[in-house]
Amino acid sequence: MPPPPRSVDLTLVQEWQDGRLRPFQDYLAGEEPLEIRVGDRPISVTMRTAGHDLELAAGFLFTEGLIQRREQLLSIQPASDCRPAEQGNIVRVELDPAALAGLDSVRRNFYATSSCGICGKASIDAVRLRGIAPPNPAFRISAATLCSLPESLRTGQAIFERTGGLHSAALFSAQGELVAQREDIGRHNAVDKLAGWALLGGRIPLSDCVLMVSGRGGFEILQKAAVAGVPVVASVSAPSSLAVRLARELRMTLVGFLRGRRFVVYAGQERIEMEQPADSAPG
Repeated sequence: MPPPPRSVDLTLVQEWQDGRLRPFQDYLAGEEPLEIRVGDRPISVTMRTAGHDLELAAGFLFTEGLIQRREQLLSIQPASDCRPAEQGNIVRVELDPAALAGLDSVRRNFYATSSCGICGKASIDAVRLRGIAPPNPAFRISAATLCSLPESLRTGQAIFERTGGLHSAALFSAQGELVAQREDIGRHNAVDKLAGWALLGGRIPLSDCVLMVSGRGGFEILQKAAVAGVPVVASVSAPSSLAVRLARELRMTLVGFLRGRRFVVYAGQERIEMEQPADSAPG
């Protein structure tokens, strides 16, 4: 029987530096397919880093619109009746009849919107048709607290520190306290793991949280955050144009290039409390 999927692998490599070649053992971020089945029916396959797989499956079903409430998820567990090579890489879920009834149309919609050929307007229209409510308008976070989040995100990236090959997503309170953090080879998977954690724990909507992601803030990240009710999304890199349009459409707060004592606000500035520099205070 093959070993279960792992989040980290070890391999022998050769390093060249200044004309010298030396062998050493290096850590690699694990990457294997996770198949999500509703009953015996495959719904999706995503390449992921093993760990928190049930959260990933639940979060995917929720953020992609296959379920709207925790109560629609009757059971979720690793598949036990699969081939040895598939052990640990299949999650089976059971849904209530109402969710099952709409599964065909949602599945077609999911595969259509996953196409790189669909236009930005159609993508935003698809989100609008899902009736996602604008997130908490009363949420506030200070600029100083925002600036503290990247360091907290890095501190919690245990697997990244060993491999250098994973993305991270984390939820923070308005006071900058870490609520939950997940890592994955795919940035969107890390967000789905957080959404699944919140869904399974009865914490949806995440109306009092900031989502911080490594890398860029793309459309898919914003869409998943919106479904989960997150009012503020921040990233260490640039957002995409479609992400900015979606944030403005849904009245979310979107922050990019959050590094050191600098960030750029692309939407929803009213949720950020900007302190006044001491040297600009009135005399």
